[in-house]
Amino acid sequence: MTWRPQYRSSKFRHVFGKAATKENCYDGVPITRSVHDNHFCAVNPRFIAVITECAGGGAFLVLSVHHTGKVDPLHPKVSGHRGNVLDIKWNPFNDFCIASCSEDSTVKVWDIPPHGVLKNLTVPWKELQGHSRRVGLIEWHPTANNVLFSTGYDYQVMIWNLDSPEAVIKNPVRTISHHTDVVLSMSFNTDGSRLATSCKDKKIRVLEPRTGNLLQEANCKNHKASKVLFLGNLKMLLSTGSSRWNHRQMALWDQEDLDVPLLQEDLDGSSGVLFPFYDPDTHMLYIAGKGDGNIRYYEISSEKPYMHFLTEYRSHTPQKGMGIMPKRGLDVSSCEVFRFYKLVTIKALIEPLSMIVPRRSESYQDDIYPMTAASEAAMSAEEWLSGIDKGPVLQSLKPGSRVPDSYPELSSGLGSKGLGNSLGSRRSQSRPGQLQLAYIQDQLGNKECRSKTSVSNGQDPTLCSPPKTENELRLKFHKQQEEIRRLREMLNQRDVRIKQLELEINNAPLAPSVVPSHPHLSLDYSLTTPSPALSPWGSHCN
Repeated sequence: MTWRPQYRSSKFRHVFGKAATKENCYDGVPITRSVHDNHFCAVNPRFIAVITECAGGGAFLVLSVHHTGKVDPLHPKVSGHRGNVLDIKWNPFNDFCIASCSEDSTVKVWDIPPHGVLKNLTVPWKELQGHSRRVGLIEWHPTANNVLFSTGYDYQVMIWNLDSPEAVIKNPVRTISHHTDVVLSMSFNTDGSRLATSCKDKKIRVLEPRTGNLLQEANCKNHKASKVLFLGNLKMLLSTGSSRWNHRQMALWDQEDLDVPLLQEDLDGSSGVLFPFYDPDTHMLYIAGKGDGNIRYYEISSEKPYMHFLTEYRSHTPQKGMGIMPKRGLDVSSCEVFRFYKLVTIKALIEPLSMIVPRRSESYQDDIYPMTAASEAAMSAEEWLSGIDKGPVLQSLKPGSRVPDSYPELSSGLGSKGLGNSLGSRRSQSRPGQLQLAYIQDQLGNKECRSKTSVSNGQDPTLCSPPKTENELRLKFHKQQEEIRRLREMLNQRDVRIKQLELEINNAPLAPSVVPSHPHLSLDYSLTTPSPALSPWGSHCN
């Protein structure tokens, strides 16, 4: 009889939480005092947005993720709502677009300038007017571009197409009216073909979001759900709430059969709402309680017992809300697999918290970073409304990798760029020498453009905050000097290469069909063409 170990092998058994140092936190943020059970914070690789406390309307703050340290009390805000802002969400396919909903019964979509909010922003890109009462929750579709879902205290779930040309949209694409009370949470499956909701009437519903048809409904008397979450491609749902004896509880469900939960587990007797966060790449589940200082994390499997407790991060500072960084914004060099942004109201502080897999090697770890969702939409809003479902566009987190093109037909020869390339190939048949030089210069220019626009794991180095200390100023000065030196070297290399190509063209034998060189003509025929009136052999050109 062979001996088998009693423990379960896992790559994530020793994941630990590492809080950021004080200088890497966001200090002095007037976090909202609202009692609404939302996250109050939204993060992407460029910006962090947090709902703030203000008088005379609602506002939220947008900061660069690199703008750590003390926040200016007079920092400009996004303040276009007439009532308190209740929820904010970044567009998953546009890091400069954010949606907000408010007690003024409107949803507004904002365009954030590339270098951040430099003055108070009051005019939105789109305003959605359809709810009759305050709007408490919004969600973006995970694969279709510019499709937004909203729900409010009128018990309606509304679907909006932001590709509409109107600045003020009053008619949603569809309204879902299956709920009899306030919707507490919404969650999509991986391809956005299913929508799960939890409601104040203690029911969990699974809907077909495009048509609004009700597919499944759970009414468990032993579990009062407050939040619900799809667990990736495992075809399971997780709900958090309270038991009959008011113990905080989580339950696991089969999305095709919501009659009886697969698993129920009581956690403690606290009263704060439990926020679930799931990472489909690592199959890790994080449970953070409102008002708690700890975060529990589990590993989910498709077989019994389904849920395996890993460990718990403990802290003395309670969180009011949580923001999470998309996977494309993580630091893969330190084996970071998840990042929270804790809102600590008692200290007016936003504290980044990294979940790290301990590894000795500093190289890229393929086994803990599978292909993940990219920042490109898989389809347009019209395609989704026509009945098409597509999974997300995937990308590798390995430094230097590129996102595959989700619309390959746009890069075909029928496009404008492809047409220009075909015209250039026709011209090169008549003037081979000059067009080869133009082609090489064009390729060098494209290479420079790609190097200038490259983003490392979603972090653009041009969107850094201004230096706040003398050391930071000195460091940025040295970086700027190094960049200037590198650009000068690149220009010198370009000049040498151009001279080499000019010598090769002058020494190359001329073809019979090519006219002799003339000192008044430009070397590159693709850029300038002499006028027949100025040409001494104008009769031959005719």
